Amino acid sequence: MTKHKNIEIVRVTHLRGPNIWTYRPVIEAWVDIGELEDYPSNTLPGFIDRLCAWLPSLVEHECSPGVRGGFLQRLHEGTWAAHILEHVCLELQNLGGMRTGFGKARETSQRGVYKVAFRTRQPDVGRRALHLGRELVLAAINDTAFDLGAAVAELQDMVDSLCLGPSTAHIVDAATARGIPHLRLTAGNLVQLGYGKAQRRIWTAETDQTSAIAEEIASDKDMTKRLLQACGVPVPKGLLAQSAGEAWEAAQSIGTPVAIKPLDGNHGRGVSLDLRTREEIESAFALAQRKGGTRSVIVEAFISGDEHRLLVVGKDVIAVAKGEAVWLVGDGVHTIDELANQQINTDPRRGDGEDFPLNRVRPSESGEIILELARVGLVADSIPSAGQRVLISRNGNVAFDVTATVHPTVAHAAALAARVVGLDIAGVDMVLEDCSKSMDSQRAAVIEVNASPGLLSHIKPANGPGQPVGKAIIGHLFSSTHSGRIPVVGVTGSQRTGRIARLVAWLVHISGKHVGLACSEGLYLDSRQVDGGDNTHWEAGERVLINRSVEAAVFENPCTTILGQGLAYDKCDVGVVTDIGWSPALCDFDVLDEEQCFKVTRTQIDVILPSGTAVINAAATRAQELAGLCDGGVIFYACDGSHPTLVEHRRAGHKTVFLRDESVVLAGPHQEVVLLRLHQLKPAKAEQPEMVMAAVAAAWALGITPELIAAGLRTFESNPQKAPY
Repeated sequence: MTKHKNIEIVRVTHLRGPNIWTYRPVIEAWVDIGELEDYPSNTLPGFIDRLCAWLPSLVEHECSPGVRGGFLQRLHEGTWAAHILEHVCLELQNLGGMRTGFGKARETSQRGVYKVAFRTRQPDVGRRALHLGRELVLAAINDTAFDLGAAVAELQDMVDSLCLGPSTAHIVDAATARGIPHLRLTAGNLVQLGYGKAQRRIWTAETDQTSAIAEEIASDKDMTKRLLQACGVPVPKGLLAQSAGEAWEAAQSIGTPVAIKPLDGNHGRGVSLDLRTREEIESAFALAQRKGGTRSVIVEAFISGDEHRLLVVGKDVIAVAKGEAVWLVGDGVHTIDELANQQINTDPRRGDGEDFPLNRVRPSESGEIILELARVGLVADSIPSAGQRVLISRNGNVAFDVTATVHPTVAHAAALAARVVGLDIAGVDMVLEDCSKSMDSQRAAVIEVNASPGLLSHIKPANGPGQPVGKAIIGHLFSSTHSGRIPVVGVTGSQRTGRIARLVAWLVHISGKHVGLACSEGLYLDSRQVDGGDNTHWEAGERVLINRSVEAAVFENPCTTILGQGLAYDKCDVGVVTDIGWSPALCDFDVLDEEQCFKVTRTQIDVILPSGTAVINAAATRAQELAGLCDGGVIFYACDGSHPTLVEHRRAGHKTVFLRDESVVLAGPHQEVVLLRLHQLKPAKAEQPEMVMAAVAAAWALGITPELIAAGLRTFESNPQKAPY
């Protein structure tokens, strides 16, 4: 056996929606393992040991045995390089901070060439994991070097910069748990929850209900205080200052000790507490002015106690986090900077990214800490004596969960503060001696109301249980009976599917809904064509689903779209299958016959909601098997009312659509409705009875009345240039 065996990546595709592999986006790579086809893993000397030494966490992969260590079992039994690459790509993404778990590898018709599919939450990260995974597998096979640390660090950087932030992801996960679909609208954290008219939008902790006026009020701390005070919310007495001298005068007027903060600051930046001397106040003024965006600075009475952040969603307080002061202890040897790294930054809860509830402490770089040290005659390079306690930070460490202990009067004050400002989601900062005691029993005050509050300290606190913040936000945006969905119809096959999609869209439109349609005959809003040509691609589908005026959506989904891009939607109410439409074009995807095409076509059936309906041509190949795959109901249609599949289906009490004496008949369990005779339609439609029945069955499945369906059939104009506006 020779060394330096190779794996060639032939093709890489990002399937953005439900596909032949899974309901979620995947990277599909075609890889040629060459001569490795003759060398399964158990024939490669030292390979398994080297691979497991680099990636010991592969032991968690269950693989086909379905147990922990299942994949390692497969390695020792002998498996091929493409399958190994699949698992390595998944694990590299996991190590990079993007949890994934689904993967498959399947042979193609060409010896040594495999399709490898694995789940990814961000396509660029997935593609990079694929290439790094190839390098790692080859290094393990050929016994060459591989820098795993550098590879993981690169993926971590990509995840941090490209993936949804942890707070947004937490909300999206809560939506998914409720069955609410989502679309990421930008490379940032702007996300659409739901489709069309039923959609809502979030931008981390902001929603489409968050008022711009309320945000402006919250950013002006003085205005916020005046409004809160007017409404009976306790706030510390304060004055504005535009110079160090004015700050000292304000402090004397209020009475020391005081706190100083930027007029437009947030997240504790530029805040100094318990200031007593003129020197301290003037230094704190300079810091606040530097951290803020205006010349004005707030000087207010200092309230003793601990800082608390109360998260208000809607009308309720959902989570409460408490802050703690940060101290270090001198040893007579190390500087304050060094002691911070030894005593504070070693805490695994501290870090620089969004995933950490507490920030790293850098005394020499933080203006707030520099000022705090100066008050006791120290600097970052000072060496405190052995046993000397040094206060590093009085605020900014609000990450200790106390939700279960908050007193109702405290929660009421926070909720009232959010309502006064006008925010639907707010972070209300309060100083409290004890959050479990009533407001009247202690000196307590609201010191800030923040728009777009940070959620991580509540989701993953430094201490205590995480709170279901995402669930609360989703409950605020969507009632318990609202799934964020609109009626969605998908049409798959090769029998006039574009025209069927247009006819279905027309029937839904005349029922009173604004309809979006993406098909091979164009992109339509109601009956207006807004884009000509083939619009069966994913981007056209997205254009329909993000449109706030769309109340129902219809999509034509050729097998080539399912194979090359995935469906534009996650689930649908009605899925129409006209036939198992194999064509030579599918050879490009290594789908070579009807048997393989069946697996592609079933994707349309797999995504039908349990409350939905499959509309299937009874004459289609393996129609009964397709019906058995549907989680919802099934309507069969056929030209021949005596077709065995249709007769059996009707006998079982299900709906069917068929022709009798040239009339379209809707047959339910206990009754029949003769819709209309084909000769009443224009010749172009009358000559295509299967197209008419497919569209009729889809409209019936959506609850459109037979009378409206008949009217729609008579008025449908197949020529888009003549369609009414």
